[in-house]
Amino acid sequence: MMRGFLPCVTQLLGLLLLLLTPGRVEGSSGCPLSCSCHGGQVDCSSRTLTTSSLPSHFPPASIELRLHDNQLTTLPNGLLDSLSSLRSVSLHGNPWACDCGVLYLRSWLLKQPVDYTGHNNVTCSSPPGLRGRRVVYLAEEEVLESCHHWWGCWVPWSYS
Repeated sequence: MMRGFLPCVTQLLGLLLLLLTPGRVEGSSGCPLSCSCHGGQVDCSSRTLTTSSLPSHFPPASIELRLHDNQLTTLPNGLLDSLSSLRSVSLHGNPWACDCGVLYLRSWLLKQPVDYTGHNNVTCSSPPGLRGRRVVYLAEEEVLESCHHWWGCWVPWSYS
């Protein structure tokens, strides 16, 4: 009786783990389960996604990525780098934390074409001294000042 019980428990634990990792699992189309996809459009907007529940990758042929109106405070380093077909990303309506964790997002925004307007509404929610500022216009030094909270000391590196 115990021999049949163990595989069942293992399968149930696997299913539970699958259900407890939102946004990380893809459907057969490569579309993250926490998003909807149509053509090259990936819509992950208004899903209360956090940085930890954000999908770790998106379909390689993504043209438009909607991440607005979630609870994102940072983007994982390199998240958007492999999406060479990407033409539009909406990031507004998220509580961006403008500390060391925003350096990747800032760097990515700075690399976008001059006519890219998606950065206009990407603003800091914290720390209080930077609240309301556009991420793309932050001086690197302003952001690096917050890094001592992360590392215990100021680290003079460049992400630009």
